[in-house]
Amino acid sequence: HPTITAYPRFSVADDAMALREAMKGLGTDEDIIIDILTTRSNSQRQQIAKYFKDELGRDLIDDLKSELGGHFEDVIVALVLPPDEYLCKQLHKAMEGMGTNEETLIEIICSKNTSEISQLVETYEKMYERPLTEHMCSETGGNLRRLLTLIVTGTRDDSKETNPSEAREKAEALYADGEGRLGTHESTFGSILAHENFKQLKLIFEEYKEVSGNTIEQA
Repeated sequence: HPTITAYPRFSVADDAMALREAMKGLGTDEDIIIDILTTRSNSQRQQIAKYFKDELGRDLIDDLKSELGGHFEDVIVALVLPPDEYLCKQLHKAMEGMGTNEETLIEIICSKNTSEISQLVETYEKMYERPLTEHMCSETGGNLRRLLTLIVTGTRDDSKETNPSEAREKAEALYADGEGRLGTHESTFGSILAHENFKQLKLIFEEYKEVSGNTIEQA
């Protein structure tokens, strides 16, 4: 969820011109760039980028990249990207080169609802001309591949409704299918994690602790 709220005295023209001035000529006024971009909401930053393109005929991200460097550039450019494009860049980065950053894949994919996943899938293919599911399948294996594929191709319940009795049943099924006996079968866990809404998941995991004496992470 966004932590920066809309700037109350926002003027897209004033901000765009101030940023342009900060990057003109020799040297760059990094303080102005920080002051503006870190105190505007993402929606306001998108308006500034649009103003740059429509009114100044310039690409704000290209200008920032040409003036900044290192991790500072990475952070500032990330602020200006639309959220779904930023997440797609992180997904792509996690799967490029040697090794796969599985933590990044899990953190992004497992925290999104159905409409957010659909947007990521659409944006990813547009940006990289490659389906997200296909790329993930080629870079992961085993239970993780099955889980991520389930989430990306499945339909998570987007409601906020909870059902305590169903939560108890799912918790007992998880325990019976996994830790409660020799050999752990992750298909039940994957199906629950991919399809239940986040509030219901919380309830299931609480019930699981009651049933098993362990948290779901310990299992």
